[in-house]
Amino acid sequence: MNTLTAGAAAPEFSLQNEHDQPVTLSDFKGQKVLLYFYPKAMTPGCTVQAQGLRDIKAELDALNVAVLGVSIDPVKRLGKFIERDNLNFTLLSDEDHTVAEQYGVWGEKKFMGKIYDGLHRISFLINEQGTIEHVFNKFKTKDHHQVVLDYL
Repeated sequence: MNTLTAGAAAPEFSLQNEHDQPVTLSDFKGQKVLLYFYPKAMTPGCTVQAQGLRDIKAELDALNVAVLGVSIDPVKRLGKFIERDNLNFTLLSDEDHTVAEQYGVWGEKKFMGKIYDGLHRISFLINEQGTIEHVFNKFKTKDHHQVVLDYL
């Protein structure tokens, strides 16, 4: 796994959102983007992480930061996640993990003695010019939102 680092150009992408509409990184030119990758919608850790970001949306808006959550879930599941947890930001479906691979967050994982390929929980703060400003890769799911706010 070769995760992108601060200073790298953020790869452009187009993914379907929870409404099955295409969203591209360039849609957010002139704005910072918190692009956060999470393993699976509606699982305990991913739910806590999403709820934390939901709860600080006003602060992020004031700092001109858009939140985009990316997982390998199908579009239909993203809509259910947003509805169930009253999420107030966009979720994107990367079912074939193409974008995850471009950002270097798809790779080997270990769980209960099993080794498999999966999505790593890593977030990228992309600046207004499309450059990765900061990579968040060491945090607890319940603290992710605060780690992001503290950095900003």
